[in-house]
Amino acid sequence: MSEIDAPATFALRQRPGGSGRLANRWAAWRAGLARSAQGFISQPEPRFIGTASRGRQLLAGNLSFAGVLVQTNGNTLWDVACPNDAFEDELHGFGWLDDLASAGDPPARKLAQRWLAEWINRYGRGRGPGWTPDLTGRRQIRWITHALFLMNGQDSRESRMFYAALARQTVFLSSRWKATSHGLPRFEALSGLIYSACSLTGMETHLAPALRGLAHECSREIDASGGIVTRNPEELLEVFSLLTWTAAIMAETGKRSDPAVDTAIMRIAPTLRSLRHSDGNLARFHGGGRGADGRLDRALQQSGVRPSRVSGLAMGFARLQGGRVSVIIDAAPPMMGPASFNAHACTLAFEMTSGRRPVIVNCGSGASFGAEWRRAGRASASHSTLAIDGYSSARLGKRAAGQGVVRQELEAGPGKVDLQAHESGASRALALSHDGYRETHGLLHLRSLSLEGDGRLLRGEDGLAAMTERDRATLDRVLVRRGPDQGIKYTVRFQLHPDVEARIDMGGLAVSLSLRGGETWVFRHGGEGELRLEPSVYLESGRLVPRATKQIVLFARLTDYGSAVSWTLAKPADAPYAHRDYDTQ
Repeated sequence: MSEIDAPATFALRQRPGGSGRLANRWAAWRAGLARSAQGFISQPEPRFIGTASRGRQLLAGNLSFAGVLVQTNGNTLWDVACPNDAFEDELHGFGWLDDLASAGDPPARKLAQRWLAEWINRYGRGRGPGWTPDLTGRRQIRWITHALFLMNGQDSRESRMFYAALARQTVFLSSRWKATSHGLPRFEALSGLIYSACSLTGMETHLAPALRGLAHECSREIDASGGIVTRNPEELLEVFSLLTWTAAIMAETGKRSDPAVDTAIMRIAPTLRSLRHSDGNLARFHGGGRGADGRLDRALQQSGVRPSRVSGLAMGFARLQGGRVSVIIDAAPPMMGPASFNAHACTLAFEMTSGRRPVIVNCGSGASFGAEWRRAGRASASHSTLAIDGYSSARLGKRAAGQGVVRQELEAGPGKVDLQAHESGASRALALSHDGYRETHGLLHLRSLSLEGDGRLLRGEDGLAAMTERDRATLDRVLVRRGPDQGIKYTVRFQLHPDVEARIDMGGLAVSLSLRGGETWVFRHGGEGELRLEPSVYLESGRLVPRATKQIVLFARLTDYGSAVSWTLAKPADAPYAHRDYDTQ
């Protein structure tokens, strides 16, 4: 997959309504009246690195975008019927250009030049769905950084058309970047404008206002701990990459970036390192994925920020590290309100990775697989945490169809998450709680996690408790409605990565987990509930269908003012301390 391919959740950005679309088209048309760019002042190195295999698929007429496979059947790219908005965004964002450039041979260059020329002829004057500030910024950076690939062998007429399109998009961005929503879309628009002003002759006057705008967005969107309000780790990586690329092109052209941009880079880098598992990939929370292979390491290296991690919470996430094992826990309330249509009900969920192998995961974002998968992926049952039967820790609001997507805000969720950390000998422990079930059931979810210093043993306990008289009164009403013998059913789920082979062991008392690299782990529980191994799914953007996997589930019932289940995840006693993972698949 091309590195620039935004995670599926980003494709669900607000699409402009009637007035916004007309304003964009009018601005794009007027931008054509400005003077054209005459050439390049500076041409940055390509930032978006695709894959040659996807480039060969494109040459064969197979378009795989936003989790959908469409064949061109000999038609041009722009005659393809787009199955959804996310697919259309990827076409007009030119993510496919990275893959053709990665293939790099004459047929790939010829195809890229033909598709580019057709886009300019059809849409270059402001027509079509690609004229939004964020898509234009994304497209502009690609065109500039792949310019040598695109212009090789072109005649003077084709070059003039290319420069004219670059100039029109620059002027469009200068007038419309303020119209896009805050967050990643605005960072994309401003970064594209800065790239244009630094690279194209005649566009230099747009640099100063773009830098002021980017500095303002950094101050507004990046908090003091280096986090963003969506708490989506992959979205934070996208913002960080854009900022480092902007700083790089400013340095390459002998210009100074604003101190607010440098401060944002300094703040984000330690946060991303804290959200990186031991295999080098990001934790998957709130609609974000693991990140393209190597993307995080390259961004951190390019930033020049000295390696360090956040002490305490990083964007609301806690971390346990022991040996080669990393555990990352969602330890803060999710985003609520009008902009929370990508947030997940995953409070106190955790992921665990051993060396290069993910073990415990969250199902992930189902956005690229349709509305129902997207809704399912946001539920607590799709995460490695506790859920009361029939309830998530935060509830989804009413479905609101409009502007191309079905949106559901997150509401009535945890308002308070408590965390206490302490060390005992060689282990580090966390005691956490959230009040997401207080309003509906009068209950707090209590979770404790302890990881040994060598990473060979993770202990946990999950429970529900009514802590105050008011909580107990609420719980009593729920129990009376359910009947004296029913109680409240709850589950604690441990979603397994698809590469983990799991089987029930020890007569149903344990689950043996075999990792692809040869490691073995054993899950046991304290007997307070019923253990089952059930089917599950792993939702990964870029794939055509969800991957089948399994989940460990502890079933329990609360009949009084408190109930808890205990569990451990450990390497066998005879397992070697130094494991060599030779499997590269």
